[in-house]
Amino acid sequence: MTLALEKTVSLERAGEIFVATVDNPPVNALSHSVRAGLADAIDEFERSDEARALVIVCAGRTFIAGADIREFNKPLQEPRLGTLIDRLDRCEKPVIAAMHGTALGGGLEIALACSYRIALEGARFGLPEVKLGLLPGSGGIVRLPRLIGVENALTMISEGGQIGTQEALQKGLVDEIVANDLGASAVAFGRFVVASGGLVRRTSDLSVPDFDAGLLETRRAALAKKHKGLKAPQIAVDLMAMVAGTPFAEAAEKEYAACKALIASPQSQALRHLFSAERAALKIKGVPQGTAPREVHKVAIVGPGTMGRGIAICFLDIGVPVVLVGRGRESLDKAAATIRKIYGGKVKRGTMSEAEVETRMALLEPALDYDGLGDADLAIEAVTEDLEIKKQVLAGLEAALPERAVIASNTSFLDIEVLASCLARPKNFAGMHFFNPANVMKLLENVRAGATAPDVLATVTATGKRIGKVPVLVGRSEGFVANRMLSKRSREAQFLLEDGATPQQVDRVLVEFGFPIGPFALADLAGMDVMAATRAARLASMTPREQACDIVDKLAAAGRLGQKSGAGYYRYDENRKPLPDPVVDDMLASHRAERGLPRRDIGDEEILERCLYAMVNEAARILDEGAAERAGDIDVIWTNGFGWPAYLGGPMFWADQIGLPDIRKALVKYSGLVGETYFKPAALIDRLVQTGGGFLD
Repeated sequence: MTLALEKTVSLERAGEIFVATVDNPPVNALSHSVRAGLADAIDEFERSDEARALVIVCAGRTFIAGADIREFNKPLQEPRLGTLIDRLDRCEKPVIAAMHGTALGGGLEIALACSYRIALEGARFGLPEVKLGLLPGSGGIVRLPRLIGVENALTMISEGGQIGTQEALQKGLVDEIVANDLGASAVAFGRFVVASGGLVRRTSDLSVPDFDAGLLETRRAALAKKHKGLKAPQIAVDLMAMVAGTPFAEAAEKEYAACKALIASPQSQALRHLFSAERAALKIKGVPQGTAPREVHKVAIVGPGTMGRGIAICFLDIGVPVVLVGRGRESLDKAAATIRKIYGGKVKRGTMSEAEVETRMALLEPALDYDGLGDADLAIEAVTEDLEIKKQVLAGLEAALPERAVIASNTSFLDIEVLASCLARPKNFAGMHFFNPANVMKLLENVRAGATAPDVLATVTATGKRIGKVPVLVGRSEGFVANRMLSKRSREAQFLLEDGATPQQVDRVLVEFGFPIGPFALADLAGMDVMAATRAARLASMTPREQACDIVDKLAAAGRLGQKSGAGYYRYDENRKPLPDPVVDDMLASHRAERGLPRRDIGDEEILERCLYAMVNEAARILDEGAAERAGDIDVIWTNGFGWPAYLGGPMFWADQIGLPDIRKALVKYSGLVGETYFKPAALIDRLVQTGGGFLD
């Protein structure tokens, strides 16, 4: 019978076992109604003389999967999660957490405060708060090491990853795994506990197991290297050291205080912004809610070069057959060999078995024509960035594919409308702009053409998620969003060399800001021949100063192709370590002399502002044109595509933190120094400054 009913928590009786069921779809987040409902259920359970044990279980597809992030910026309502967990800890009768799906964050913290934990086979457990710049604040840090040891607990807390049921059982996180019918199994487990004496086991009563004294400092150094610039992982180490030598109640207070401070920190605000922005990016204007994507069971990829191979791997990895179309057997054989080599590297690292390699390679079908594409659901062209060649390929694909097949172009800067114009069914066409290496990079810029059907937009979005990408829809624009903004940073980096900066100075400033690599080291990695070809393709659309700034062409002509030739902007030793090269200094001096440009000392602040404010200014134009729907979309693109540090929230979030009036003032200054052509404030920035608004308002 039902004893009590809250909006999201019900309490039922199964003899001497009471069952509290949380039902707060979609992921049973710990909203106020859930916390209040559980608190009432515990009170009712404790008041009942008939109740001998309580089971906490969840309806739907998962156990409690964490806090309700929508409540983070609102006043906390009692009971807070910590209050609820303290109430659980004080229970005089045993409580069993019955978990399925995922038990994450606050959900796992609730389970840690119970006497017993059982799980349905396949469940997963984690404390992912660090990914939002936070840490557990309701007992996760003080309880977890008492159950699974300091080293295991620190890994879960500082990395934010998940573990499965078998690992959880082996480490001591759960007491039992059940194969089916979690609810009935939990009640049976409760009856067993009662029959065995009804022992209440409080994790808070356990001591922290002994551990190697050097462990924490070793992990601190590793975390600093792996998660450069992030504060929460370092604070996790501090708290773990504190927990090991502090009484439980005092340690719990310090844990909560640390979490509360992190909630207000700029890093957490930035990371929470990105968390929300990634989800908002999936909501596409013009695509009605519930629009079903077209099914994709077989994919054709035209172009067996670097991009085509990488895209092929994305689909092979999820078990989708791929027809890889090329013009010659040699190029197709090379592509297959390269894909096998990439998989071979995974075998050596222990992340893939030889059998898995063979399974994936069996899904790859090389082809010299389009004859076998009659049953393909999606075709992606990844040929050279030549408009006429791409138009020929797209038209040929349309003739060979079934009527409902989606056709996509991987173009990085060509006009999507011109490409669509060569098709008889432009509604089936969209851009799918992968980033190199396509099998590694997370970003996928999907591009809407004017005639693209809503279900095609839904398809490219769903397909992106399916292959593990972060899909963001953008509109018509040369270079779309990512490359269009990057071109402005690249332009200023080149101009800064003309003005007197060195490649190593520019790279250092941007790496110190938080980018994983500077623009000149990145150019050396990509290859100066590739950079020169890209420049040649865009030369006609450049300004006179950009056309005359031919440093890339001079390096390529001198055979300085970057890492592949041992020298580019840098020279490279036998370990490919970049070293400053006086030859480049001389080349730059000659270039300035040819152009009549005086060399001056360039400060770090000017480098940072010119490179980044140029990007922000271009992003404002992109938003005004509608080439990006939301400022948050641009932040998602840059944090996932070009290494903008996530803890700074992306260029638009960062610009709002700097303040648009200050940015506009700097743009005006550089308009006078570099030229109005390059730094005139965008109209959107002018309007926002006048109204006191920001990009994300």
